[in-house]
Amino acid sequence: MKQFIGPAARRILLGAIALLLQANPVFAAGTKLKVAYLPIMPMSQLFVMEGEGWTKKAGLELELTKFSSGPAIVQAIASGGYDVMYFGIGPAMVSRANGVPIKVVASNVIEQISLVAQGEFAKTMKAAANPAAGIRDFTKRTGRKPKIASLPKGSVPDLVFRHWLIKIAGLKITDVDLVGMGTDKVQQAILAKSVDAVSMLEPVSTIVQERLKDSYTIAYGGQMFPRQPGAVVAVRESVIKEKRAAVAKLVELHVRATEMLNKDPKRAVKHVHKFLGQGLVPLQTFETAMTSPISNFVADPHSIVAATKTMHDFSKEIGTLKKPVPIDKLFDHSFYDSLGKK
Repeated sequence: MKQFIGPAARRILLGAIALLLQANPVFAAGTKLKVAYLPIMPMSQLFVMEGEGWTKKAGLELELTKFSSGPAIVQAIASGGYDVMYFGIGPAMVSRANGVPIKVVASNVIEQISLVAQGEFAKTMKAAANPAAGIRDFTKRTGRKPKIASLPKGSVPDLVFRHWLIKIAGLKITDVDLVGMGTDKVQQAILAKSVDAVSMLEPVSTIVQERLKDSYTIAYGGQMFPRQPGAVVAVRESVIKEKRAAVAKLVELHVRATEMLNKDPKRAVKHVHKFLGQGLVPLQTFETAMTSPISNFVADPHSIVAATKTMHDFSKEIGTLKKPVPIDKLFDHSFYDSLGKK
């Protein structure tokens, strides 16, 4: 015998289904997201979720395009060519300030930079009473300023070094010779000893310490810029609106990958090595880098808001951020919060 649902019951049922779909959004299998990313260790969550096959299994098709630096991605996304960006919080702020409508939906790491020196500069800084005294002594004895390599101006490694030099060491940017270049060139420069130090990420820091026995870590991330935000996941607002369910799944997998990086780094590092160092750098080097003092994987976007404001104000002060960015409008916490991780 057939049973019929009355109008009132039908409305209740449809309302319940709508709420269920809102809590557990669905999207078409094969949904494509165009992702711009940097081939660096702070983007490890992306490498893990792709390496584990989670994205394909979930129905996401990530079309990956790698760039040499965050500022390069800033230029590329100005024309609207990418949906998701795995880059630094500094370039994210610059993009937003320049009118690119993006939201930071997750963090990757914090305190991800270290300042590593080699040769005479390493020896001088190791013996110095404080950083300012070391830099001045090196300049006086050698007749030149120490040459420091980092990523281009406005990138997180560049901003963190400037913060350390000005706010921690109490010096001016003119007290050193700071040069910006791509990730590979930074590593090549320090190994060739054509620069005295690098403000850089893993695994470059570990590679330098393994290959240059006279290297010395002047400062780690927390000493250069306490709780500094690093790499993040940003999504174009139009994509959030049009493919919200797909973005929600991406953030969910990102958080899952973060948990693996922290709880099972030996499994996670194999995927990172495949993306970044296979055939060039030994897996063991990546294993060491994965557990270094500057490999602090954190997915919660709430955890970087305060330090992002500090970085924002410092960027304005030194001129790398021309226009102010309302920090509350830069973030979208809803995807992370829906996972109940707080």
